[in-house]
Amino acid sequence: MTTPTPIDGPDPASVEQPAEPAPIEAQPAPPPAPERRPRPRRAGGPIVVMAAILVVLFGGSGLFLAGFLLGARTASEPGTPADAAAAFKPFWDTYAAITKDYAGEPVARKALVDGAIKGMLDALGDPFSFYMKPEDFNNSLQGLSGQFEGIGATTTSRARDGTEGCTPLGPDCGLIVLGTIPGSPAETVGLVPGDRIAAIDGVTVDGQTSDDALKKVRGPKGTVVTLTIVRGAAAPRPVAITRDVIVQPEVIARDLAGGRVGYIAVTGFSDNASAQFIKDLTADVKAGKTAIVLDLRGNLGGYVTSARAIASQFIASGPIYWEQGPTGAPVPSEALTGGVATDPVIKLAVLIDKNSASASEIVAGALQDTKRGILVGQQSYGKGTVQEFLPLDDDNGGFRLTIARWLTPNQVWIHKKGLKPDVEVPLPTAGQPAPAPGTDPVLDRALQELGFGGAALLDWREAA
Repeated sequence: MTTPTPIDGPDPASVEQPAEPAPIEAQPAPPPAPERRPRPRRAGGPIVVMAAILVVLFGGSGLFLAGFLLGARTASEPGTPADAAAAFKPFWDTYAAITKDYAGEPVARKALVDGAIKGMLDALGDPFSFYMKPEDFNNSLQGLSGQFEGIGATTTSRARDGTEGCTPLGPDCGLIVLGTIPGSPAETVGLVPGDRIAAIDGVTVDGQTSDDALKKVRGPKGTVVTLTIVRGAAAPRPVAITRDVIVQPEVIARDLAGGRVGYIAVTGFSDNASAQFIKDLTADVKAGKTAIVLDLRGNLGGYVTSARAIASQFIASGPIYWEQGPTGAPVPSEALTGGVATDPVIKLAVLIDKNSASASEIVAGALQDTKRGILVGQQSYGKGTVQEFLPLDDDNGGFRLTIARWLTPNQVWIHKKGLKPDVEVPLPTAGQPAPAPGTDPVLDRALQELGFGGAALLDWREAA
């Protein structure tokens, strides 16, 4: 089971990403990695030195995420350093030639500056370090907060043969609604899974990437977007939707096995998510449950602080992860005190898949290395770097920059490798039948590993 990104949800970062459903207004990029929150800037002054790190996985379907750490960095003085003048001379010569001698259409200075910033970041060859225009920068931060402005639906690009992640959109590749967030404008107007979005505000989506199309669906609260919807064999029809602030549900809790097992799915790592998780887990412990299933499948990441807080509910002491900056030795991020489920009597199974990334991997890696829980499912994504959001000014947006690696408690760097589950449950391969409706082989196996089989499996299926 994977968790689609909300149609207007956070935008994932950029790395080779699996094909996943993306937010209707924001198609995710590659998986997230630990990142820092944006550093505020004093008017006319240097960047404030305190910054928070967050782990975000920006993948093909959505964004990206895991907690934050506090760090201090000083802003450099503007201008070309004297000892780098010779190295920067070609840059300034080019800029001067363009502004003085270019005979094409006039180019605004801002466009040249934006292009130069983007070029510097692209030159790093790091899919997690990149420039964002003001709207994209703000949307990414908004999505990471667990709230966003849009219509509240999830989508995927799907080919005629059922393959997801196709591009570009067109007759053989549709932009398909996967679902709507409860109480959202998309639900209110009656969008349902399987609806195809053929046009946005009267303009066909054919020839566009799903990312470009979804950006046009997203927009400020109170504004209206008109989607042309095709449902089954019916004629296309326009549907006007008034955008609103959407609170993305990131924690889903329910009882399994006749109330003996607590199941908590976490789809993102905002600060709100960790607070809700602790609340639900506390209720399970107080109810006497001694088995917990933590479902991190499809979770692309979030704030590092949120990941640390969630892992600390099961780990009483020791490092949750280590952080290694550009220079120097790794520094441990210790477990927070007061975890509600650190008693080893409480058994834990963690569900992961190829789209469990970044902050999800921090949590899963900590629980696996400390032998506090078993990992069940498929190998995780493999995102082991930390990024920081750095704002420029209001007209220039901002950028994400990789500023550190994170390591598991045993100081293993899982970047581009992922976490190997303790109990692997393969997904059906091409040509094999999909699991029967209402069943979940990974969850079935997790319950069996926790000592709940037979009738317990029927219990959770009937309750689902």
